[in-house]
Amino acid sequence: MTTSAPSPGERIDIPSLPNLRDVGGYATAGDGTVRTGVLYRSAGLARMTDEDAVAFAALGVRTVFDLRTDAERAMAPDRVPDGAALVELDILGDHRAAAPARLQSVFADPTTAPDLFGSGRAEQALREAYRDLVLLPSARDGYRVFFEHLADGAHPALVHCTAGKDRTGWAVASALLLAGVSEDDVMADYVTSNRDLLPALAPLFDAFSERGGDPDLIMPVFRVEPEYLELAMATVRREFGSIADYFRDGLGIDAAAQARVRAALVAS
Repeated sequence: MTTSAPSPGERIDIPSLPNLRDVGGYATAGDGTVRTGVLYRSAGLARMTDEDAVAFAALGVRTVFDLRTDAERAMAPDRVPDGAALVELDILGDHRAAAPARLQSVFADPTTAPDLFGSGRAEQALREAYRDLVLLPSARDGYRVFFEHLADGAHPALVHCTAGKDRTGWAVASALLLAGVSEDDVMADYVTSNRDLLPALAPLFDAFSERGGDPDLIMPVFRVEPEYLELAMATVRREFGSIADYFRDGLGIDAAAQARVRAALVAS
């Protein structure tokens, strides 16, 4: 019996691993297609059950890229498949006040949510975070290592952060853009996180409410909005010129290494 390749953006149903999907299947310039079974994206792996760990191991992931801060990892260590390498890359290490890295402290003390995320501060923090994903030295160093590993064959790979939408979102978006996927399809993949992540987090929002927190204050931090990814892409154009220039001048990934990344990701 043959198994058909997943459709672009199709959810992989492993319940304790939300926001999991293969980033393959998208058309690229030059009549190529992003390969399936090469790069996966998800939320963190800490809550994966024994049963789901078996299903996840069947994906054959060889390398797990964890883009979280040290504090996030300490509170929720990854559960990594036997034999898989774990590569820890603190993307927001130079800006620990960035919104995606604040979530653990807010859940620890819901009374801090109004000061951190109320009155539009959540949305503004996300805008700042997406500029940081392109420009912060820690982000540039981390994404450089991520793409160097892909260029050198460290796949099948999975990349994740806490929710799998911002730090992971830019990792995947920049990979797809380098592969030649259209901005429309890159955006479609990005916003799919709203479909997969928010329903999975309903118990978390309920628990936050039971502890006296207002879920509406933290909801913007768990949503993706097109304007955030558009801001990151605009920052690339303004600061570097093109996605290839961002890889070369921002990440230090030269043309030869870029070609190896494309070769790993794209089937002609």
